[in-house]
Amino acid sequence: MADDTLSGKVKQKLVETKQKWADEGRLLTGRHADPAERLPPGQREVKNWPVLDLGVQPDISTARWRLDVDGLVENPISWSWADFEAQAKTKITSDIHCVTAWSRFENHWEGVSTRQLLDLVRPKPEAKFVIQHSYDDYTTNVALEDFAGEDVLLACKWEGKPVAREHGGPVRLVLPRLYFWKSAKWLTRLEFVEIDKPGFWEVRGYHNHGDPWTEERYG
Repeated sequence: MADDTLSGKVKQKLVETKQKWADEGRLLTGRHADPAERLPPGQREVKNWPVLDLGVQPDISTARWRLDVDGLVENPISWSWADFEAQAKTKITSDIHCVTAWSRFENHWEGVSTRQLLDLVRPKPEAKFVIQHSYDDYTTNVALEDFAGEDVLLACKWEGKPVAREHGGPVRLVLPRLYFWKSAKWLTRLEFVEIDKPGFWEVRGYHNHGDPWTEERYG
């Protein structure tokens, strides 16, 4: 990580602006929708993939990338890139919904299914949440039941190519059913816990769950 951490290099103005949005309830429409309605309330479809980060884009080569999975699991693991590559891969197609009100349809992903990972590490009965840790020190929390969704991946490819650095490569989470801040970029650790630990945006006014169809933008 060297100096590429949230301390000192964060776009502080961006963070303050987003906190202000949360305080004001910006973008909220007050409408709920069924997921069958493909575009959630308050969203607009885009064709590009906007780049959003905290001012740091860690440059993590596959040679030094590692993923640690620990906490309340029976079989903790620490994967190198070779270990990750040796796993069976899953392909999914899903939409992206960003809390900043854009959505991108029909994204083609490839990676390791979280269900496959769960079978390997075997969470203990008391594990209720998964805390995602990134190489830029970003964290976000998700319930184990959301993490275990059938369409959730540790994604290494997007549209047939390696996930680009600016979008969170080498590996990022893809959890399509929640706003995309819940899918951490530059993933380096998955921590299984019993007691929830709100992450970077959650402690700054964002919703703890993040369902786009019920407009869980802010908490």
